[in-house]
Amino acid sequence: MTAEFQVIDLEIPPELAGQRLDSALARLLPQHSRTRIKGWIEEGAVLVGRQRPRPRDLVVAGARVRVQVTADEPQRAVQPEAIELRLAHEDADVLVIDKPAGLVVHPGAGNPNHTLQNALLGLDPSLATLPRAGLIHRLDKDTSGLLVVARTAEAQTALSRQLMARTISRNYLAVCVGVMTGGGTIDAPIGRNRSDRLRMAVRESGRPAVTHYRVIERFRAHSYLSVQLETGRTHQIRLHLSHLKYPIVGDPVYGGRFAQPRGAGPALVDTLRAFKRQALHAAELAFDHPRTGKRMGFVSPVPEDFKQLLGALREDARMAATLERAR
Repeated sequence: MTAEFQVIDLEIPPELAGQRLDSALARLLPQHSRTRIKGWIEEGAVLVGRQRPRPRDLVVAGARVRVQVTADEPQRAVQPEAIELRLAHEDADVLVIDKPAGLVVHPGAGNPNHTLQNALLGLDPSLATLPRAGLIHRLDKDTSGLLVVARTAEAQTALSRQLMARTISRNYLAVCVGVMTGGGTIDAPIGRNRSDRLRMAVRESGRPAVTHYRVIERFRAHSYLSVQLETGRTHQIRLHLSHLKYPIVGDPVYGGRFAQPRGAGPALVDTLRAFKRQALHAAELAFDHPRTGKRMGFVSPVPEDFKQLLGALREDARMAATLERAR
């Protein structure tokens, strides 16, 4: 990439055939906004074959597209901040961040600063030239765990393509309300809730969303799960598990009102009441390095509050088993 632009060659995959060009490119280049992509098309910076297309032109499978990506202006609105970050990996192309619960990823309404994006710009000011400071995906504020960040435009494009191709592997740990009998797959499309724009909903008209889960451990009234994302929709795991009637412990949006488990001792009740975030942790992350192609994998240890929750559930189960044997 020069100081002015980067050339990206793409091929339209079969699943995007028949879509508008600007929409298809927004899917293929998710690190750039659809408005910016439309501007490149209108400026003549996009070729389909040898033709200069219009944003509304429909694409066909296998079509070759060349995009001259102009560099973004530095993100002056987002200020660098000296916020300590836990780095799981760092090299010239990528960062892997182990995000604590409570840290917002992007600035927005109600959170204009003190976010992960502010922290990244404080760590590496050159990230200001990249969309969203190089962030490839996000985690909800109160979800802890691993995120990958690109440090160059080339790395951001390569990782974004992996995200779309579903070759970035993301595995989560969750504690949900209810005792599951076994694992499975949730295949339910997700769209914006029509009556509450802050929530998502399972809707036939939504975007495809697939979540795989298996049971690690069962307690008297809860389950400890390993969850793998096939797609990455907003609130996907939280919504999908709630849709199954197994909401995540502590989820303020999809968890419903607090219900005290029948027969639970005071220690467990106090622990559940004190757990003020969704019990969801991005524990494993794997991707192909954008420069070397080598597969890289990372593991984030279970956070202390999560450990305490699991400990209280195990102790409750042990005490219940002891009482049962004494009868």
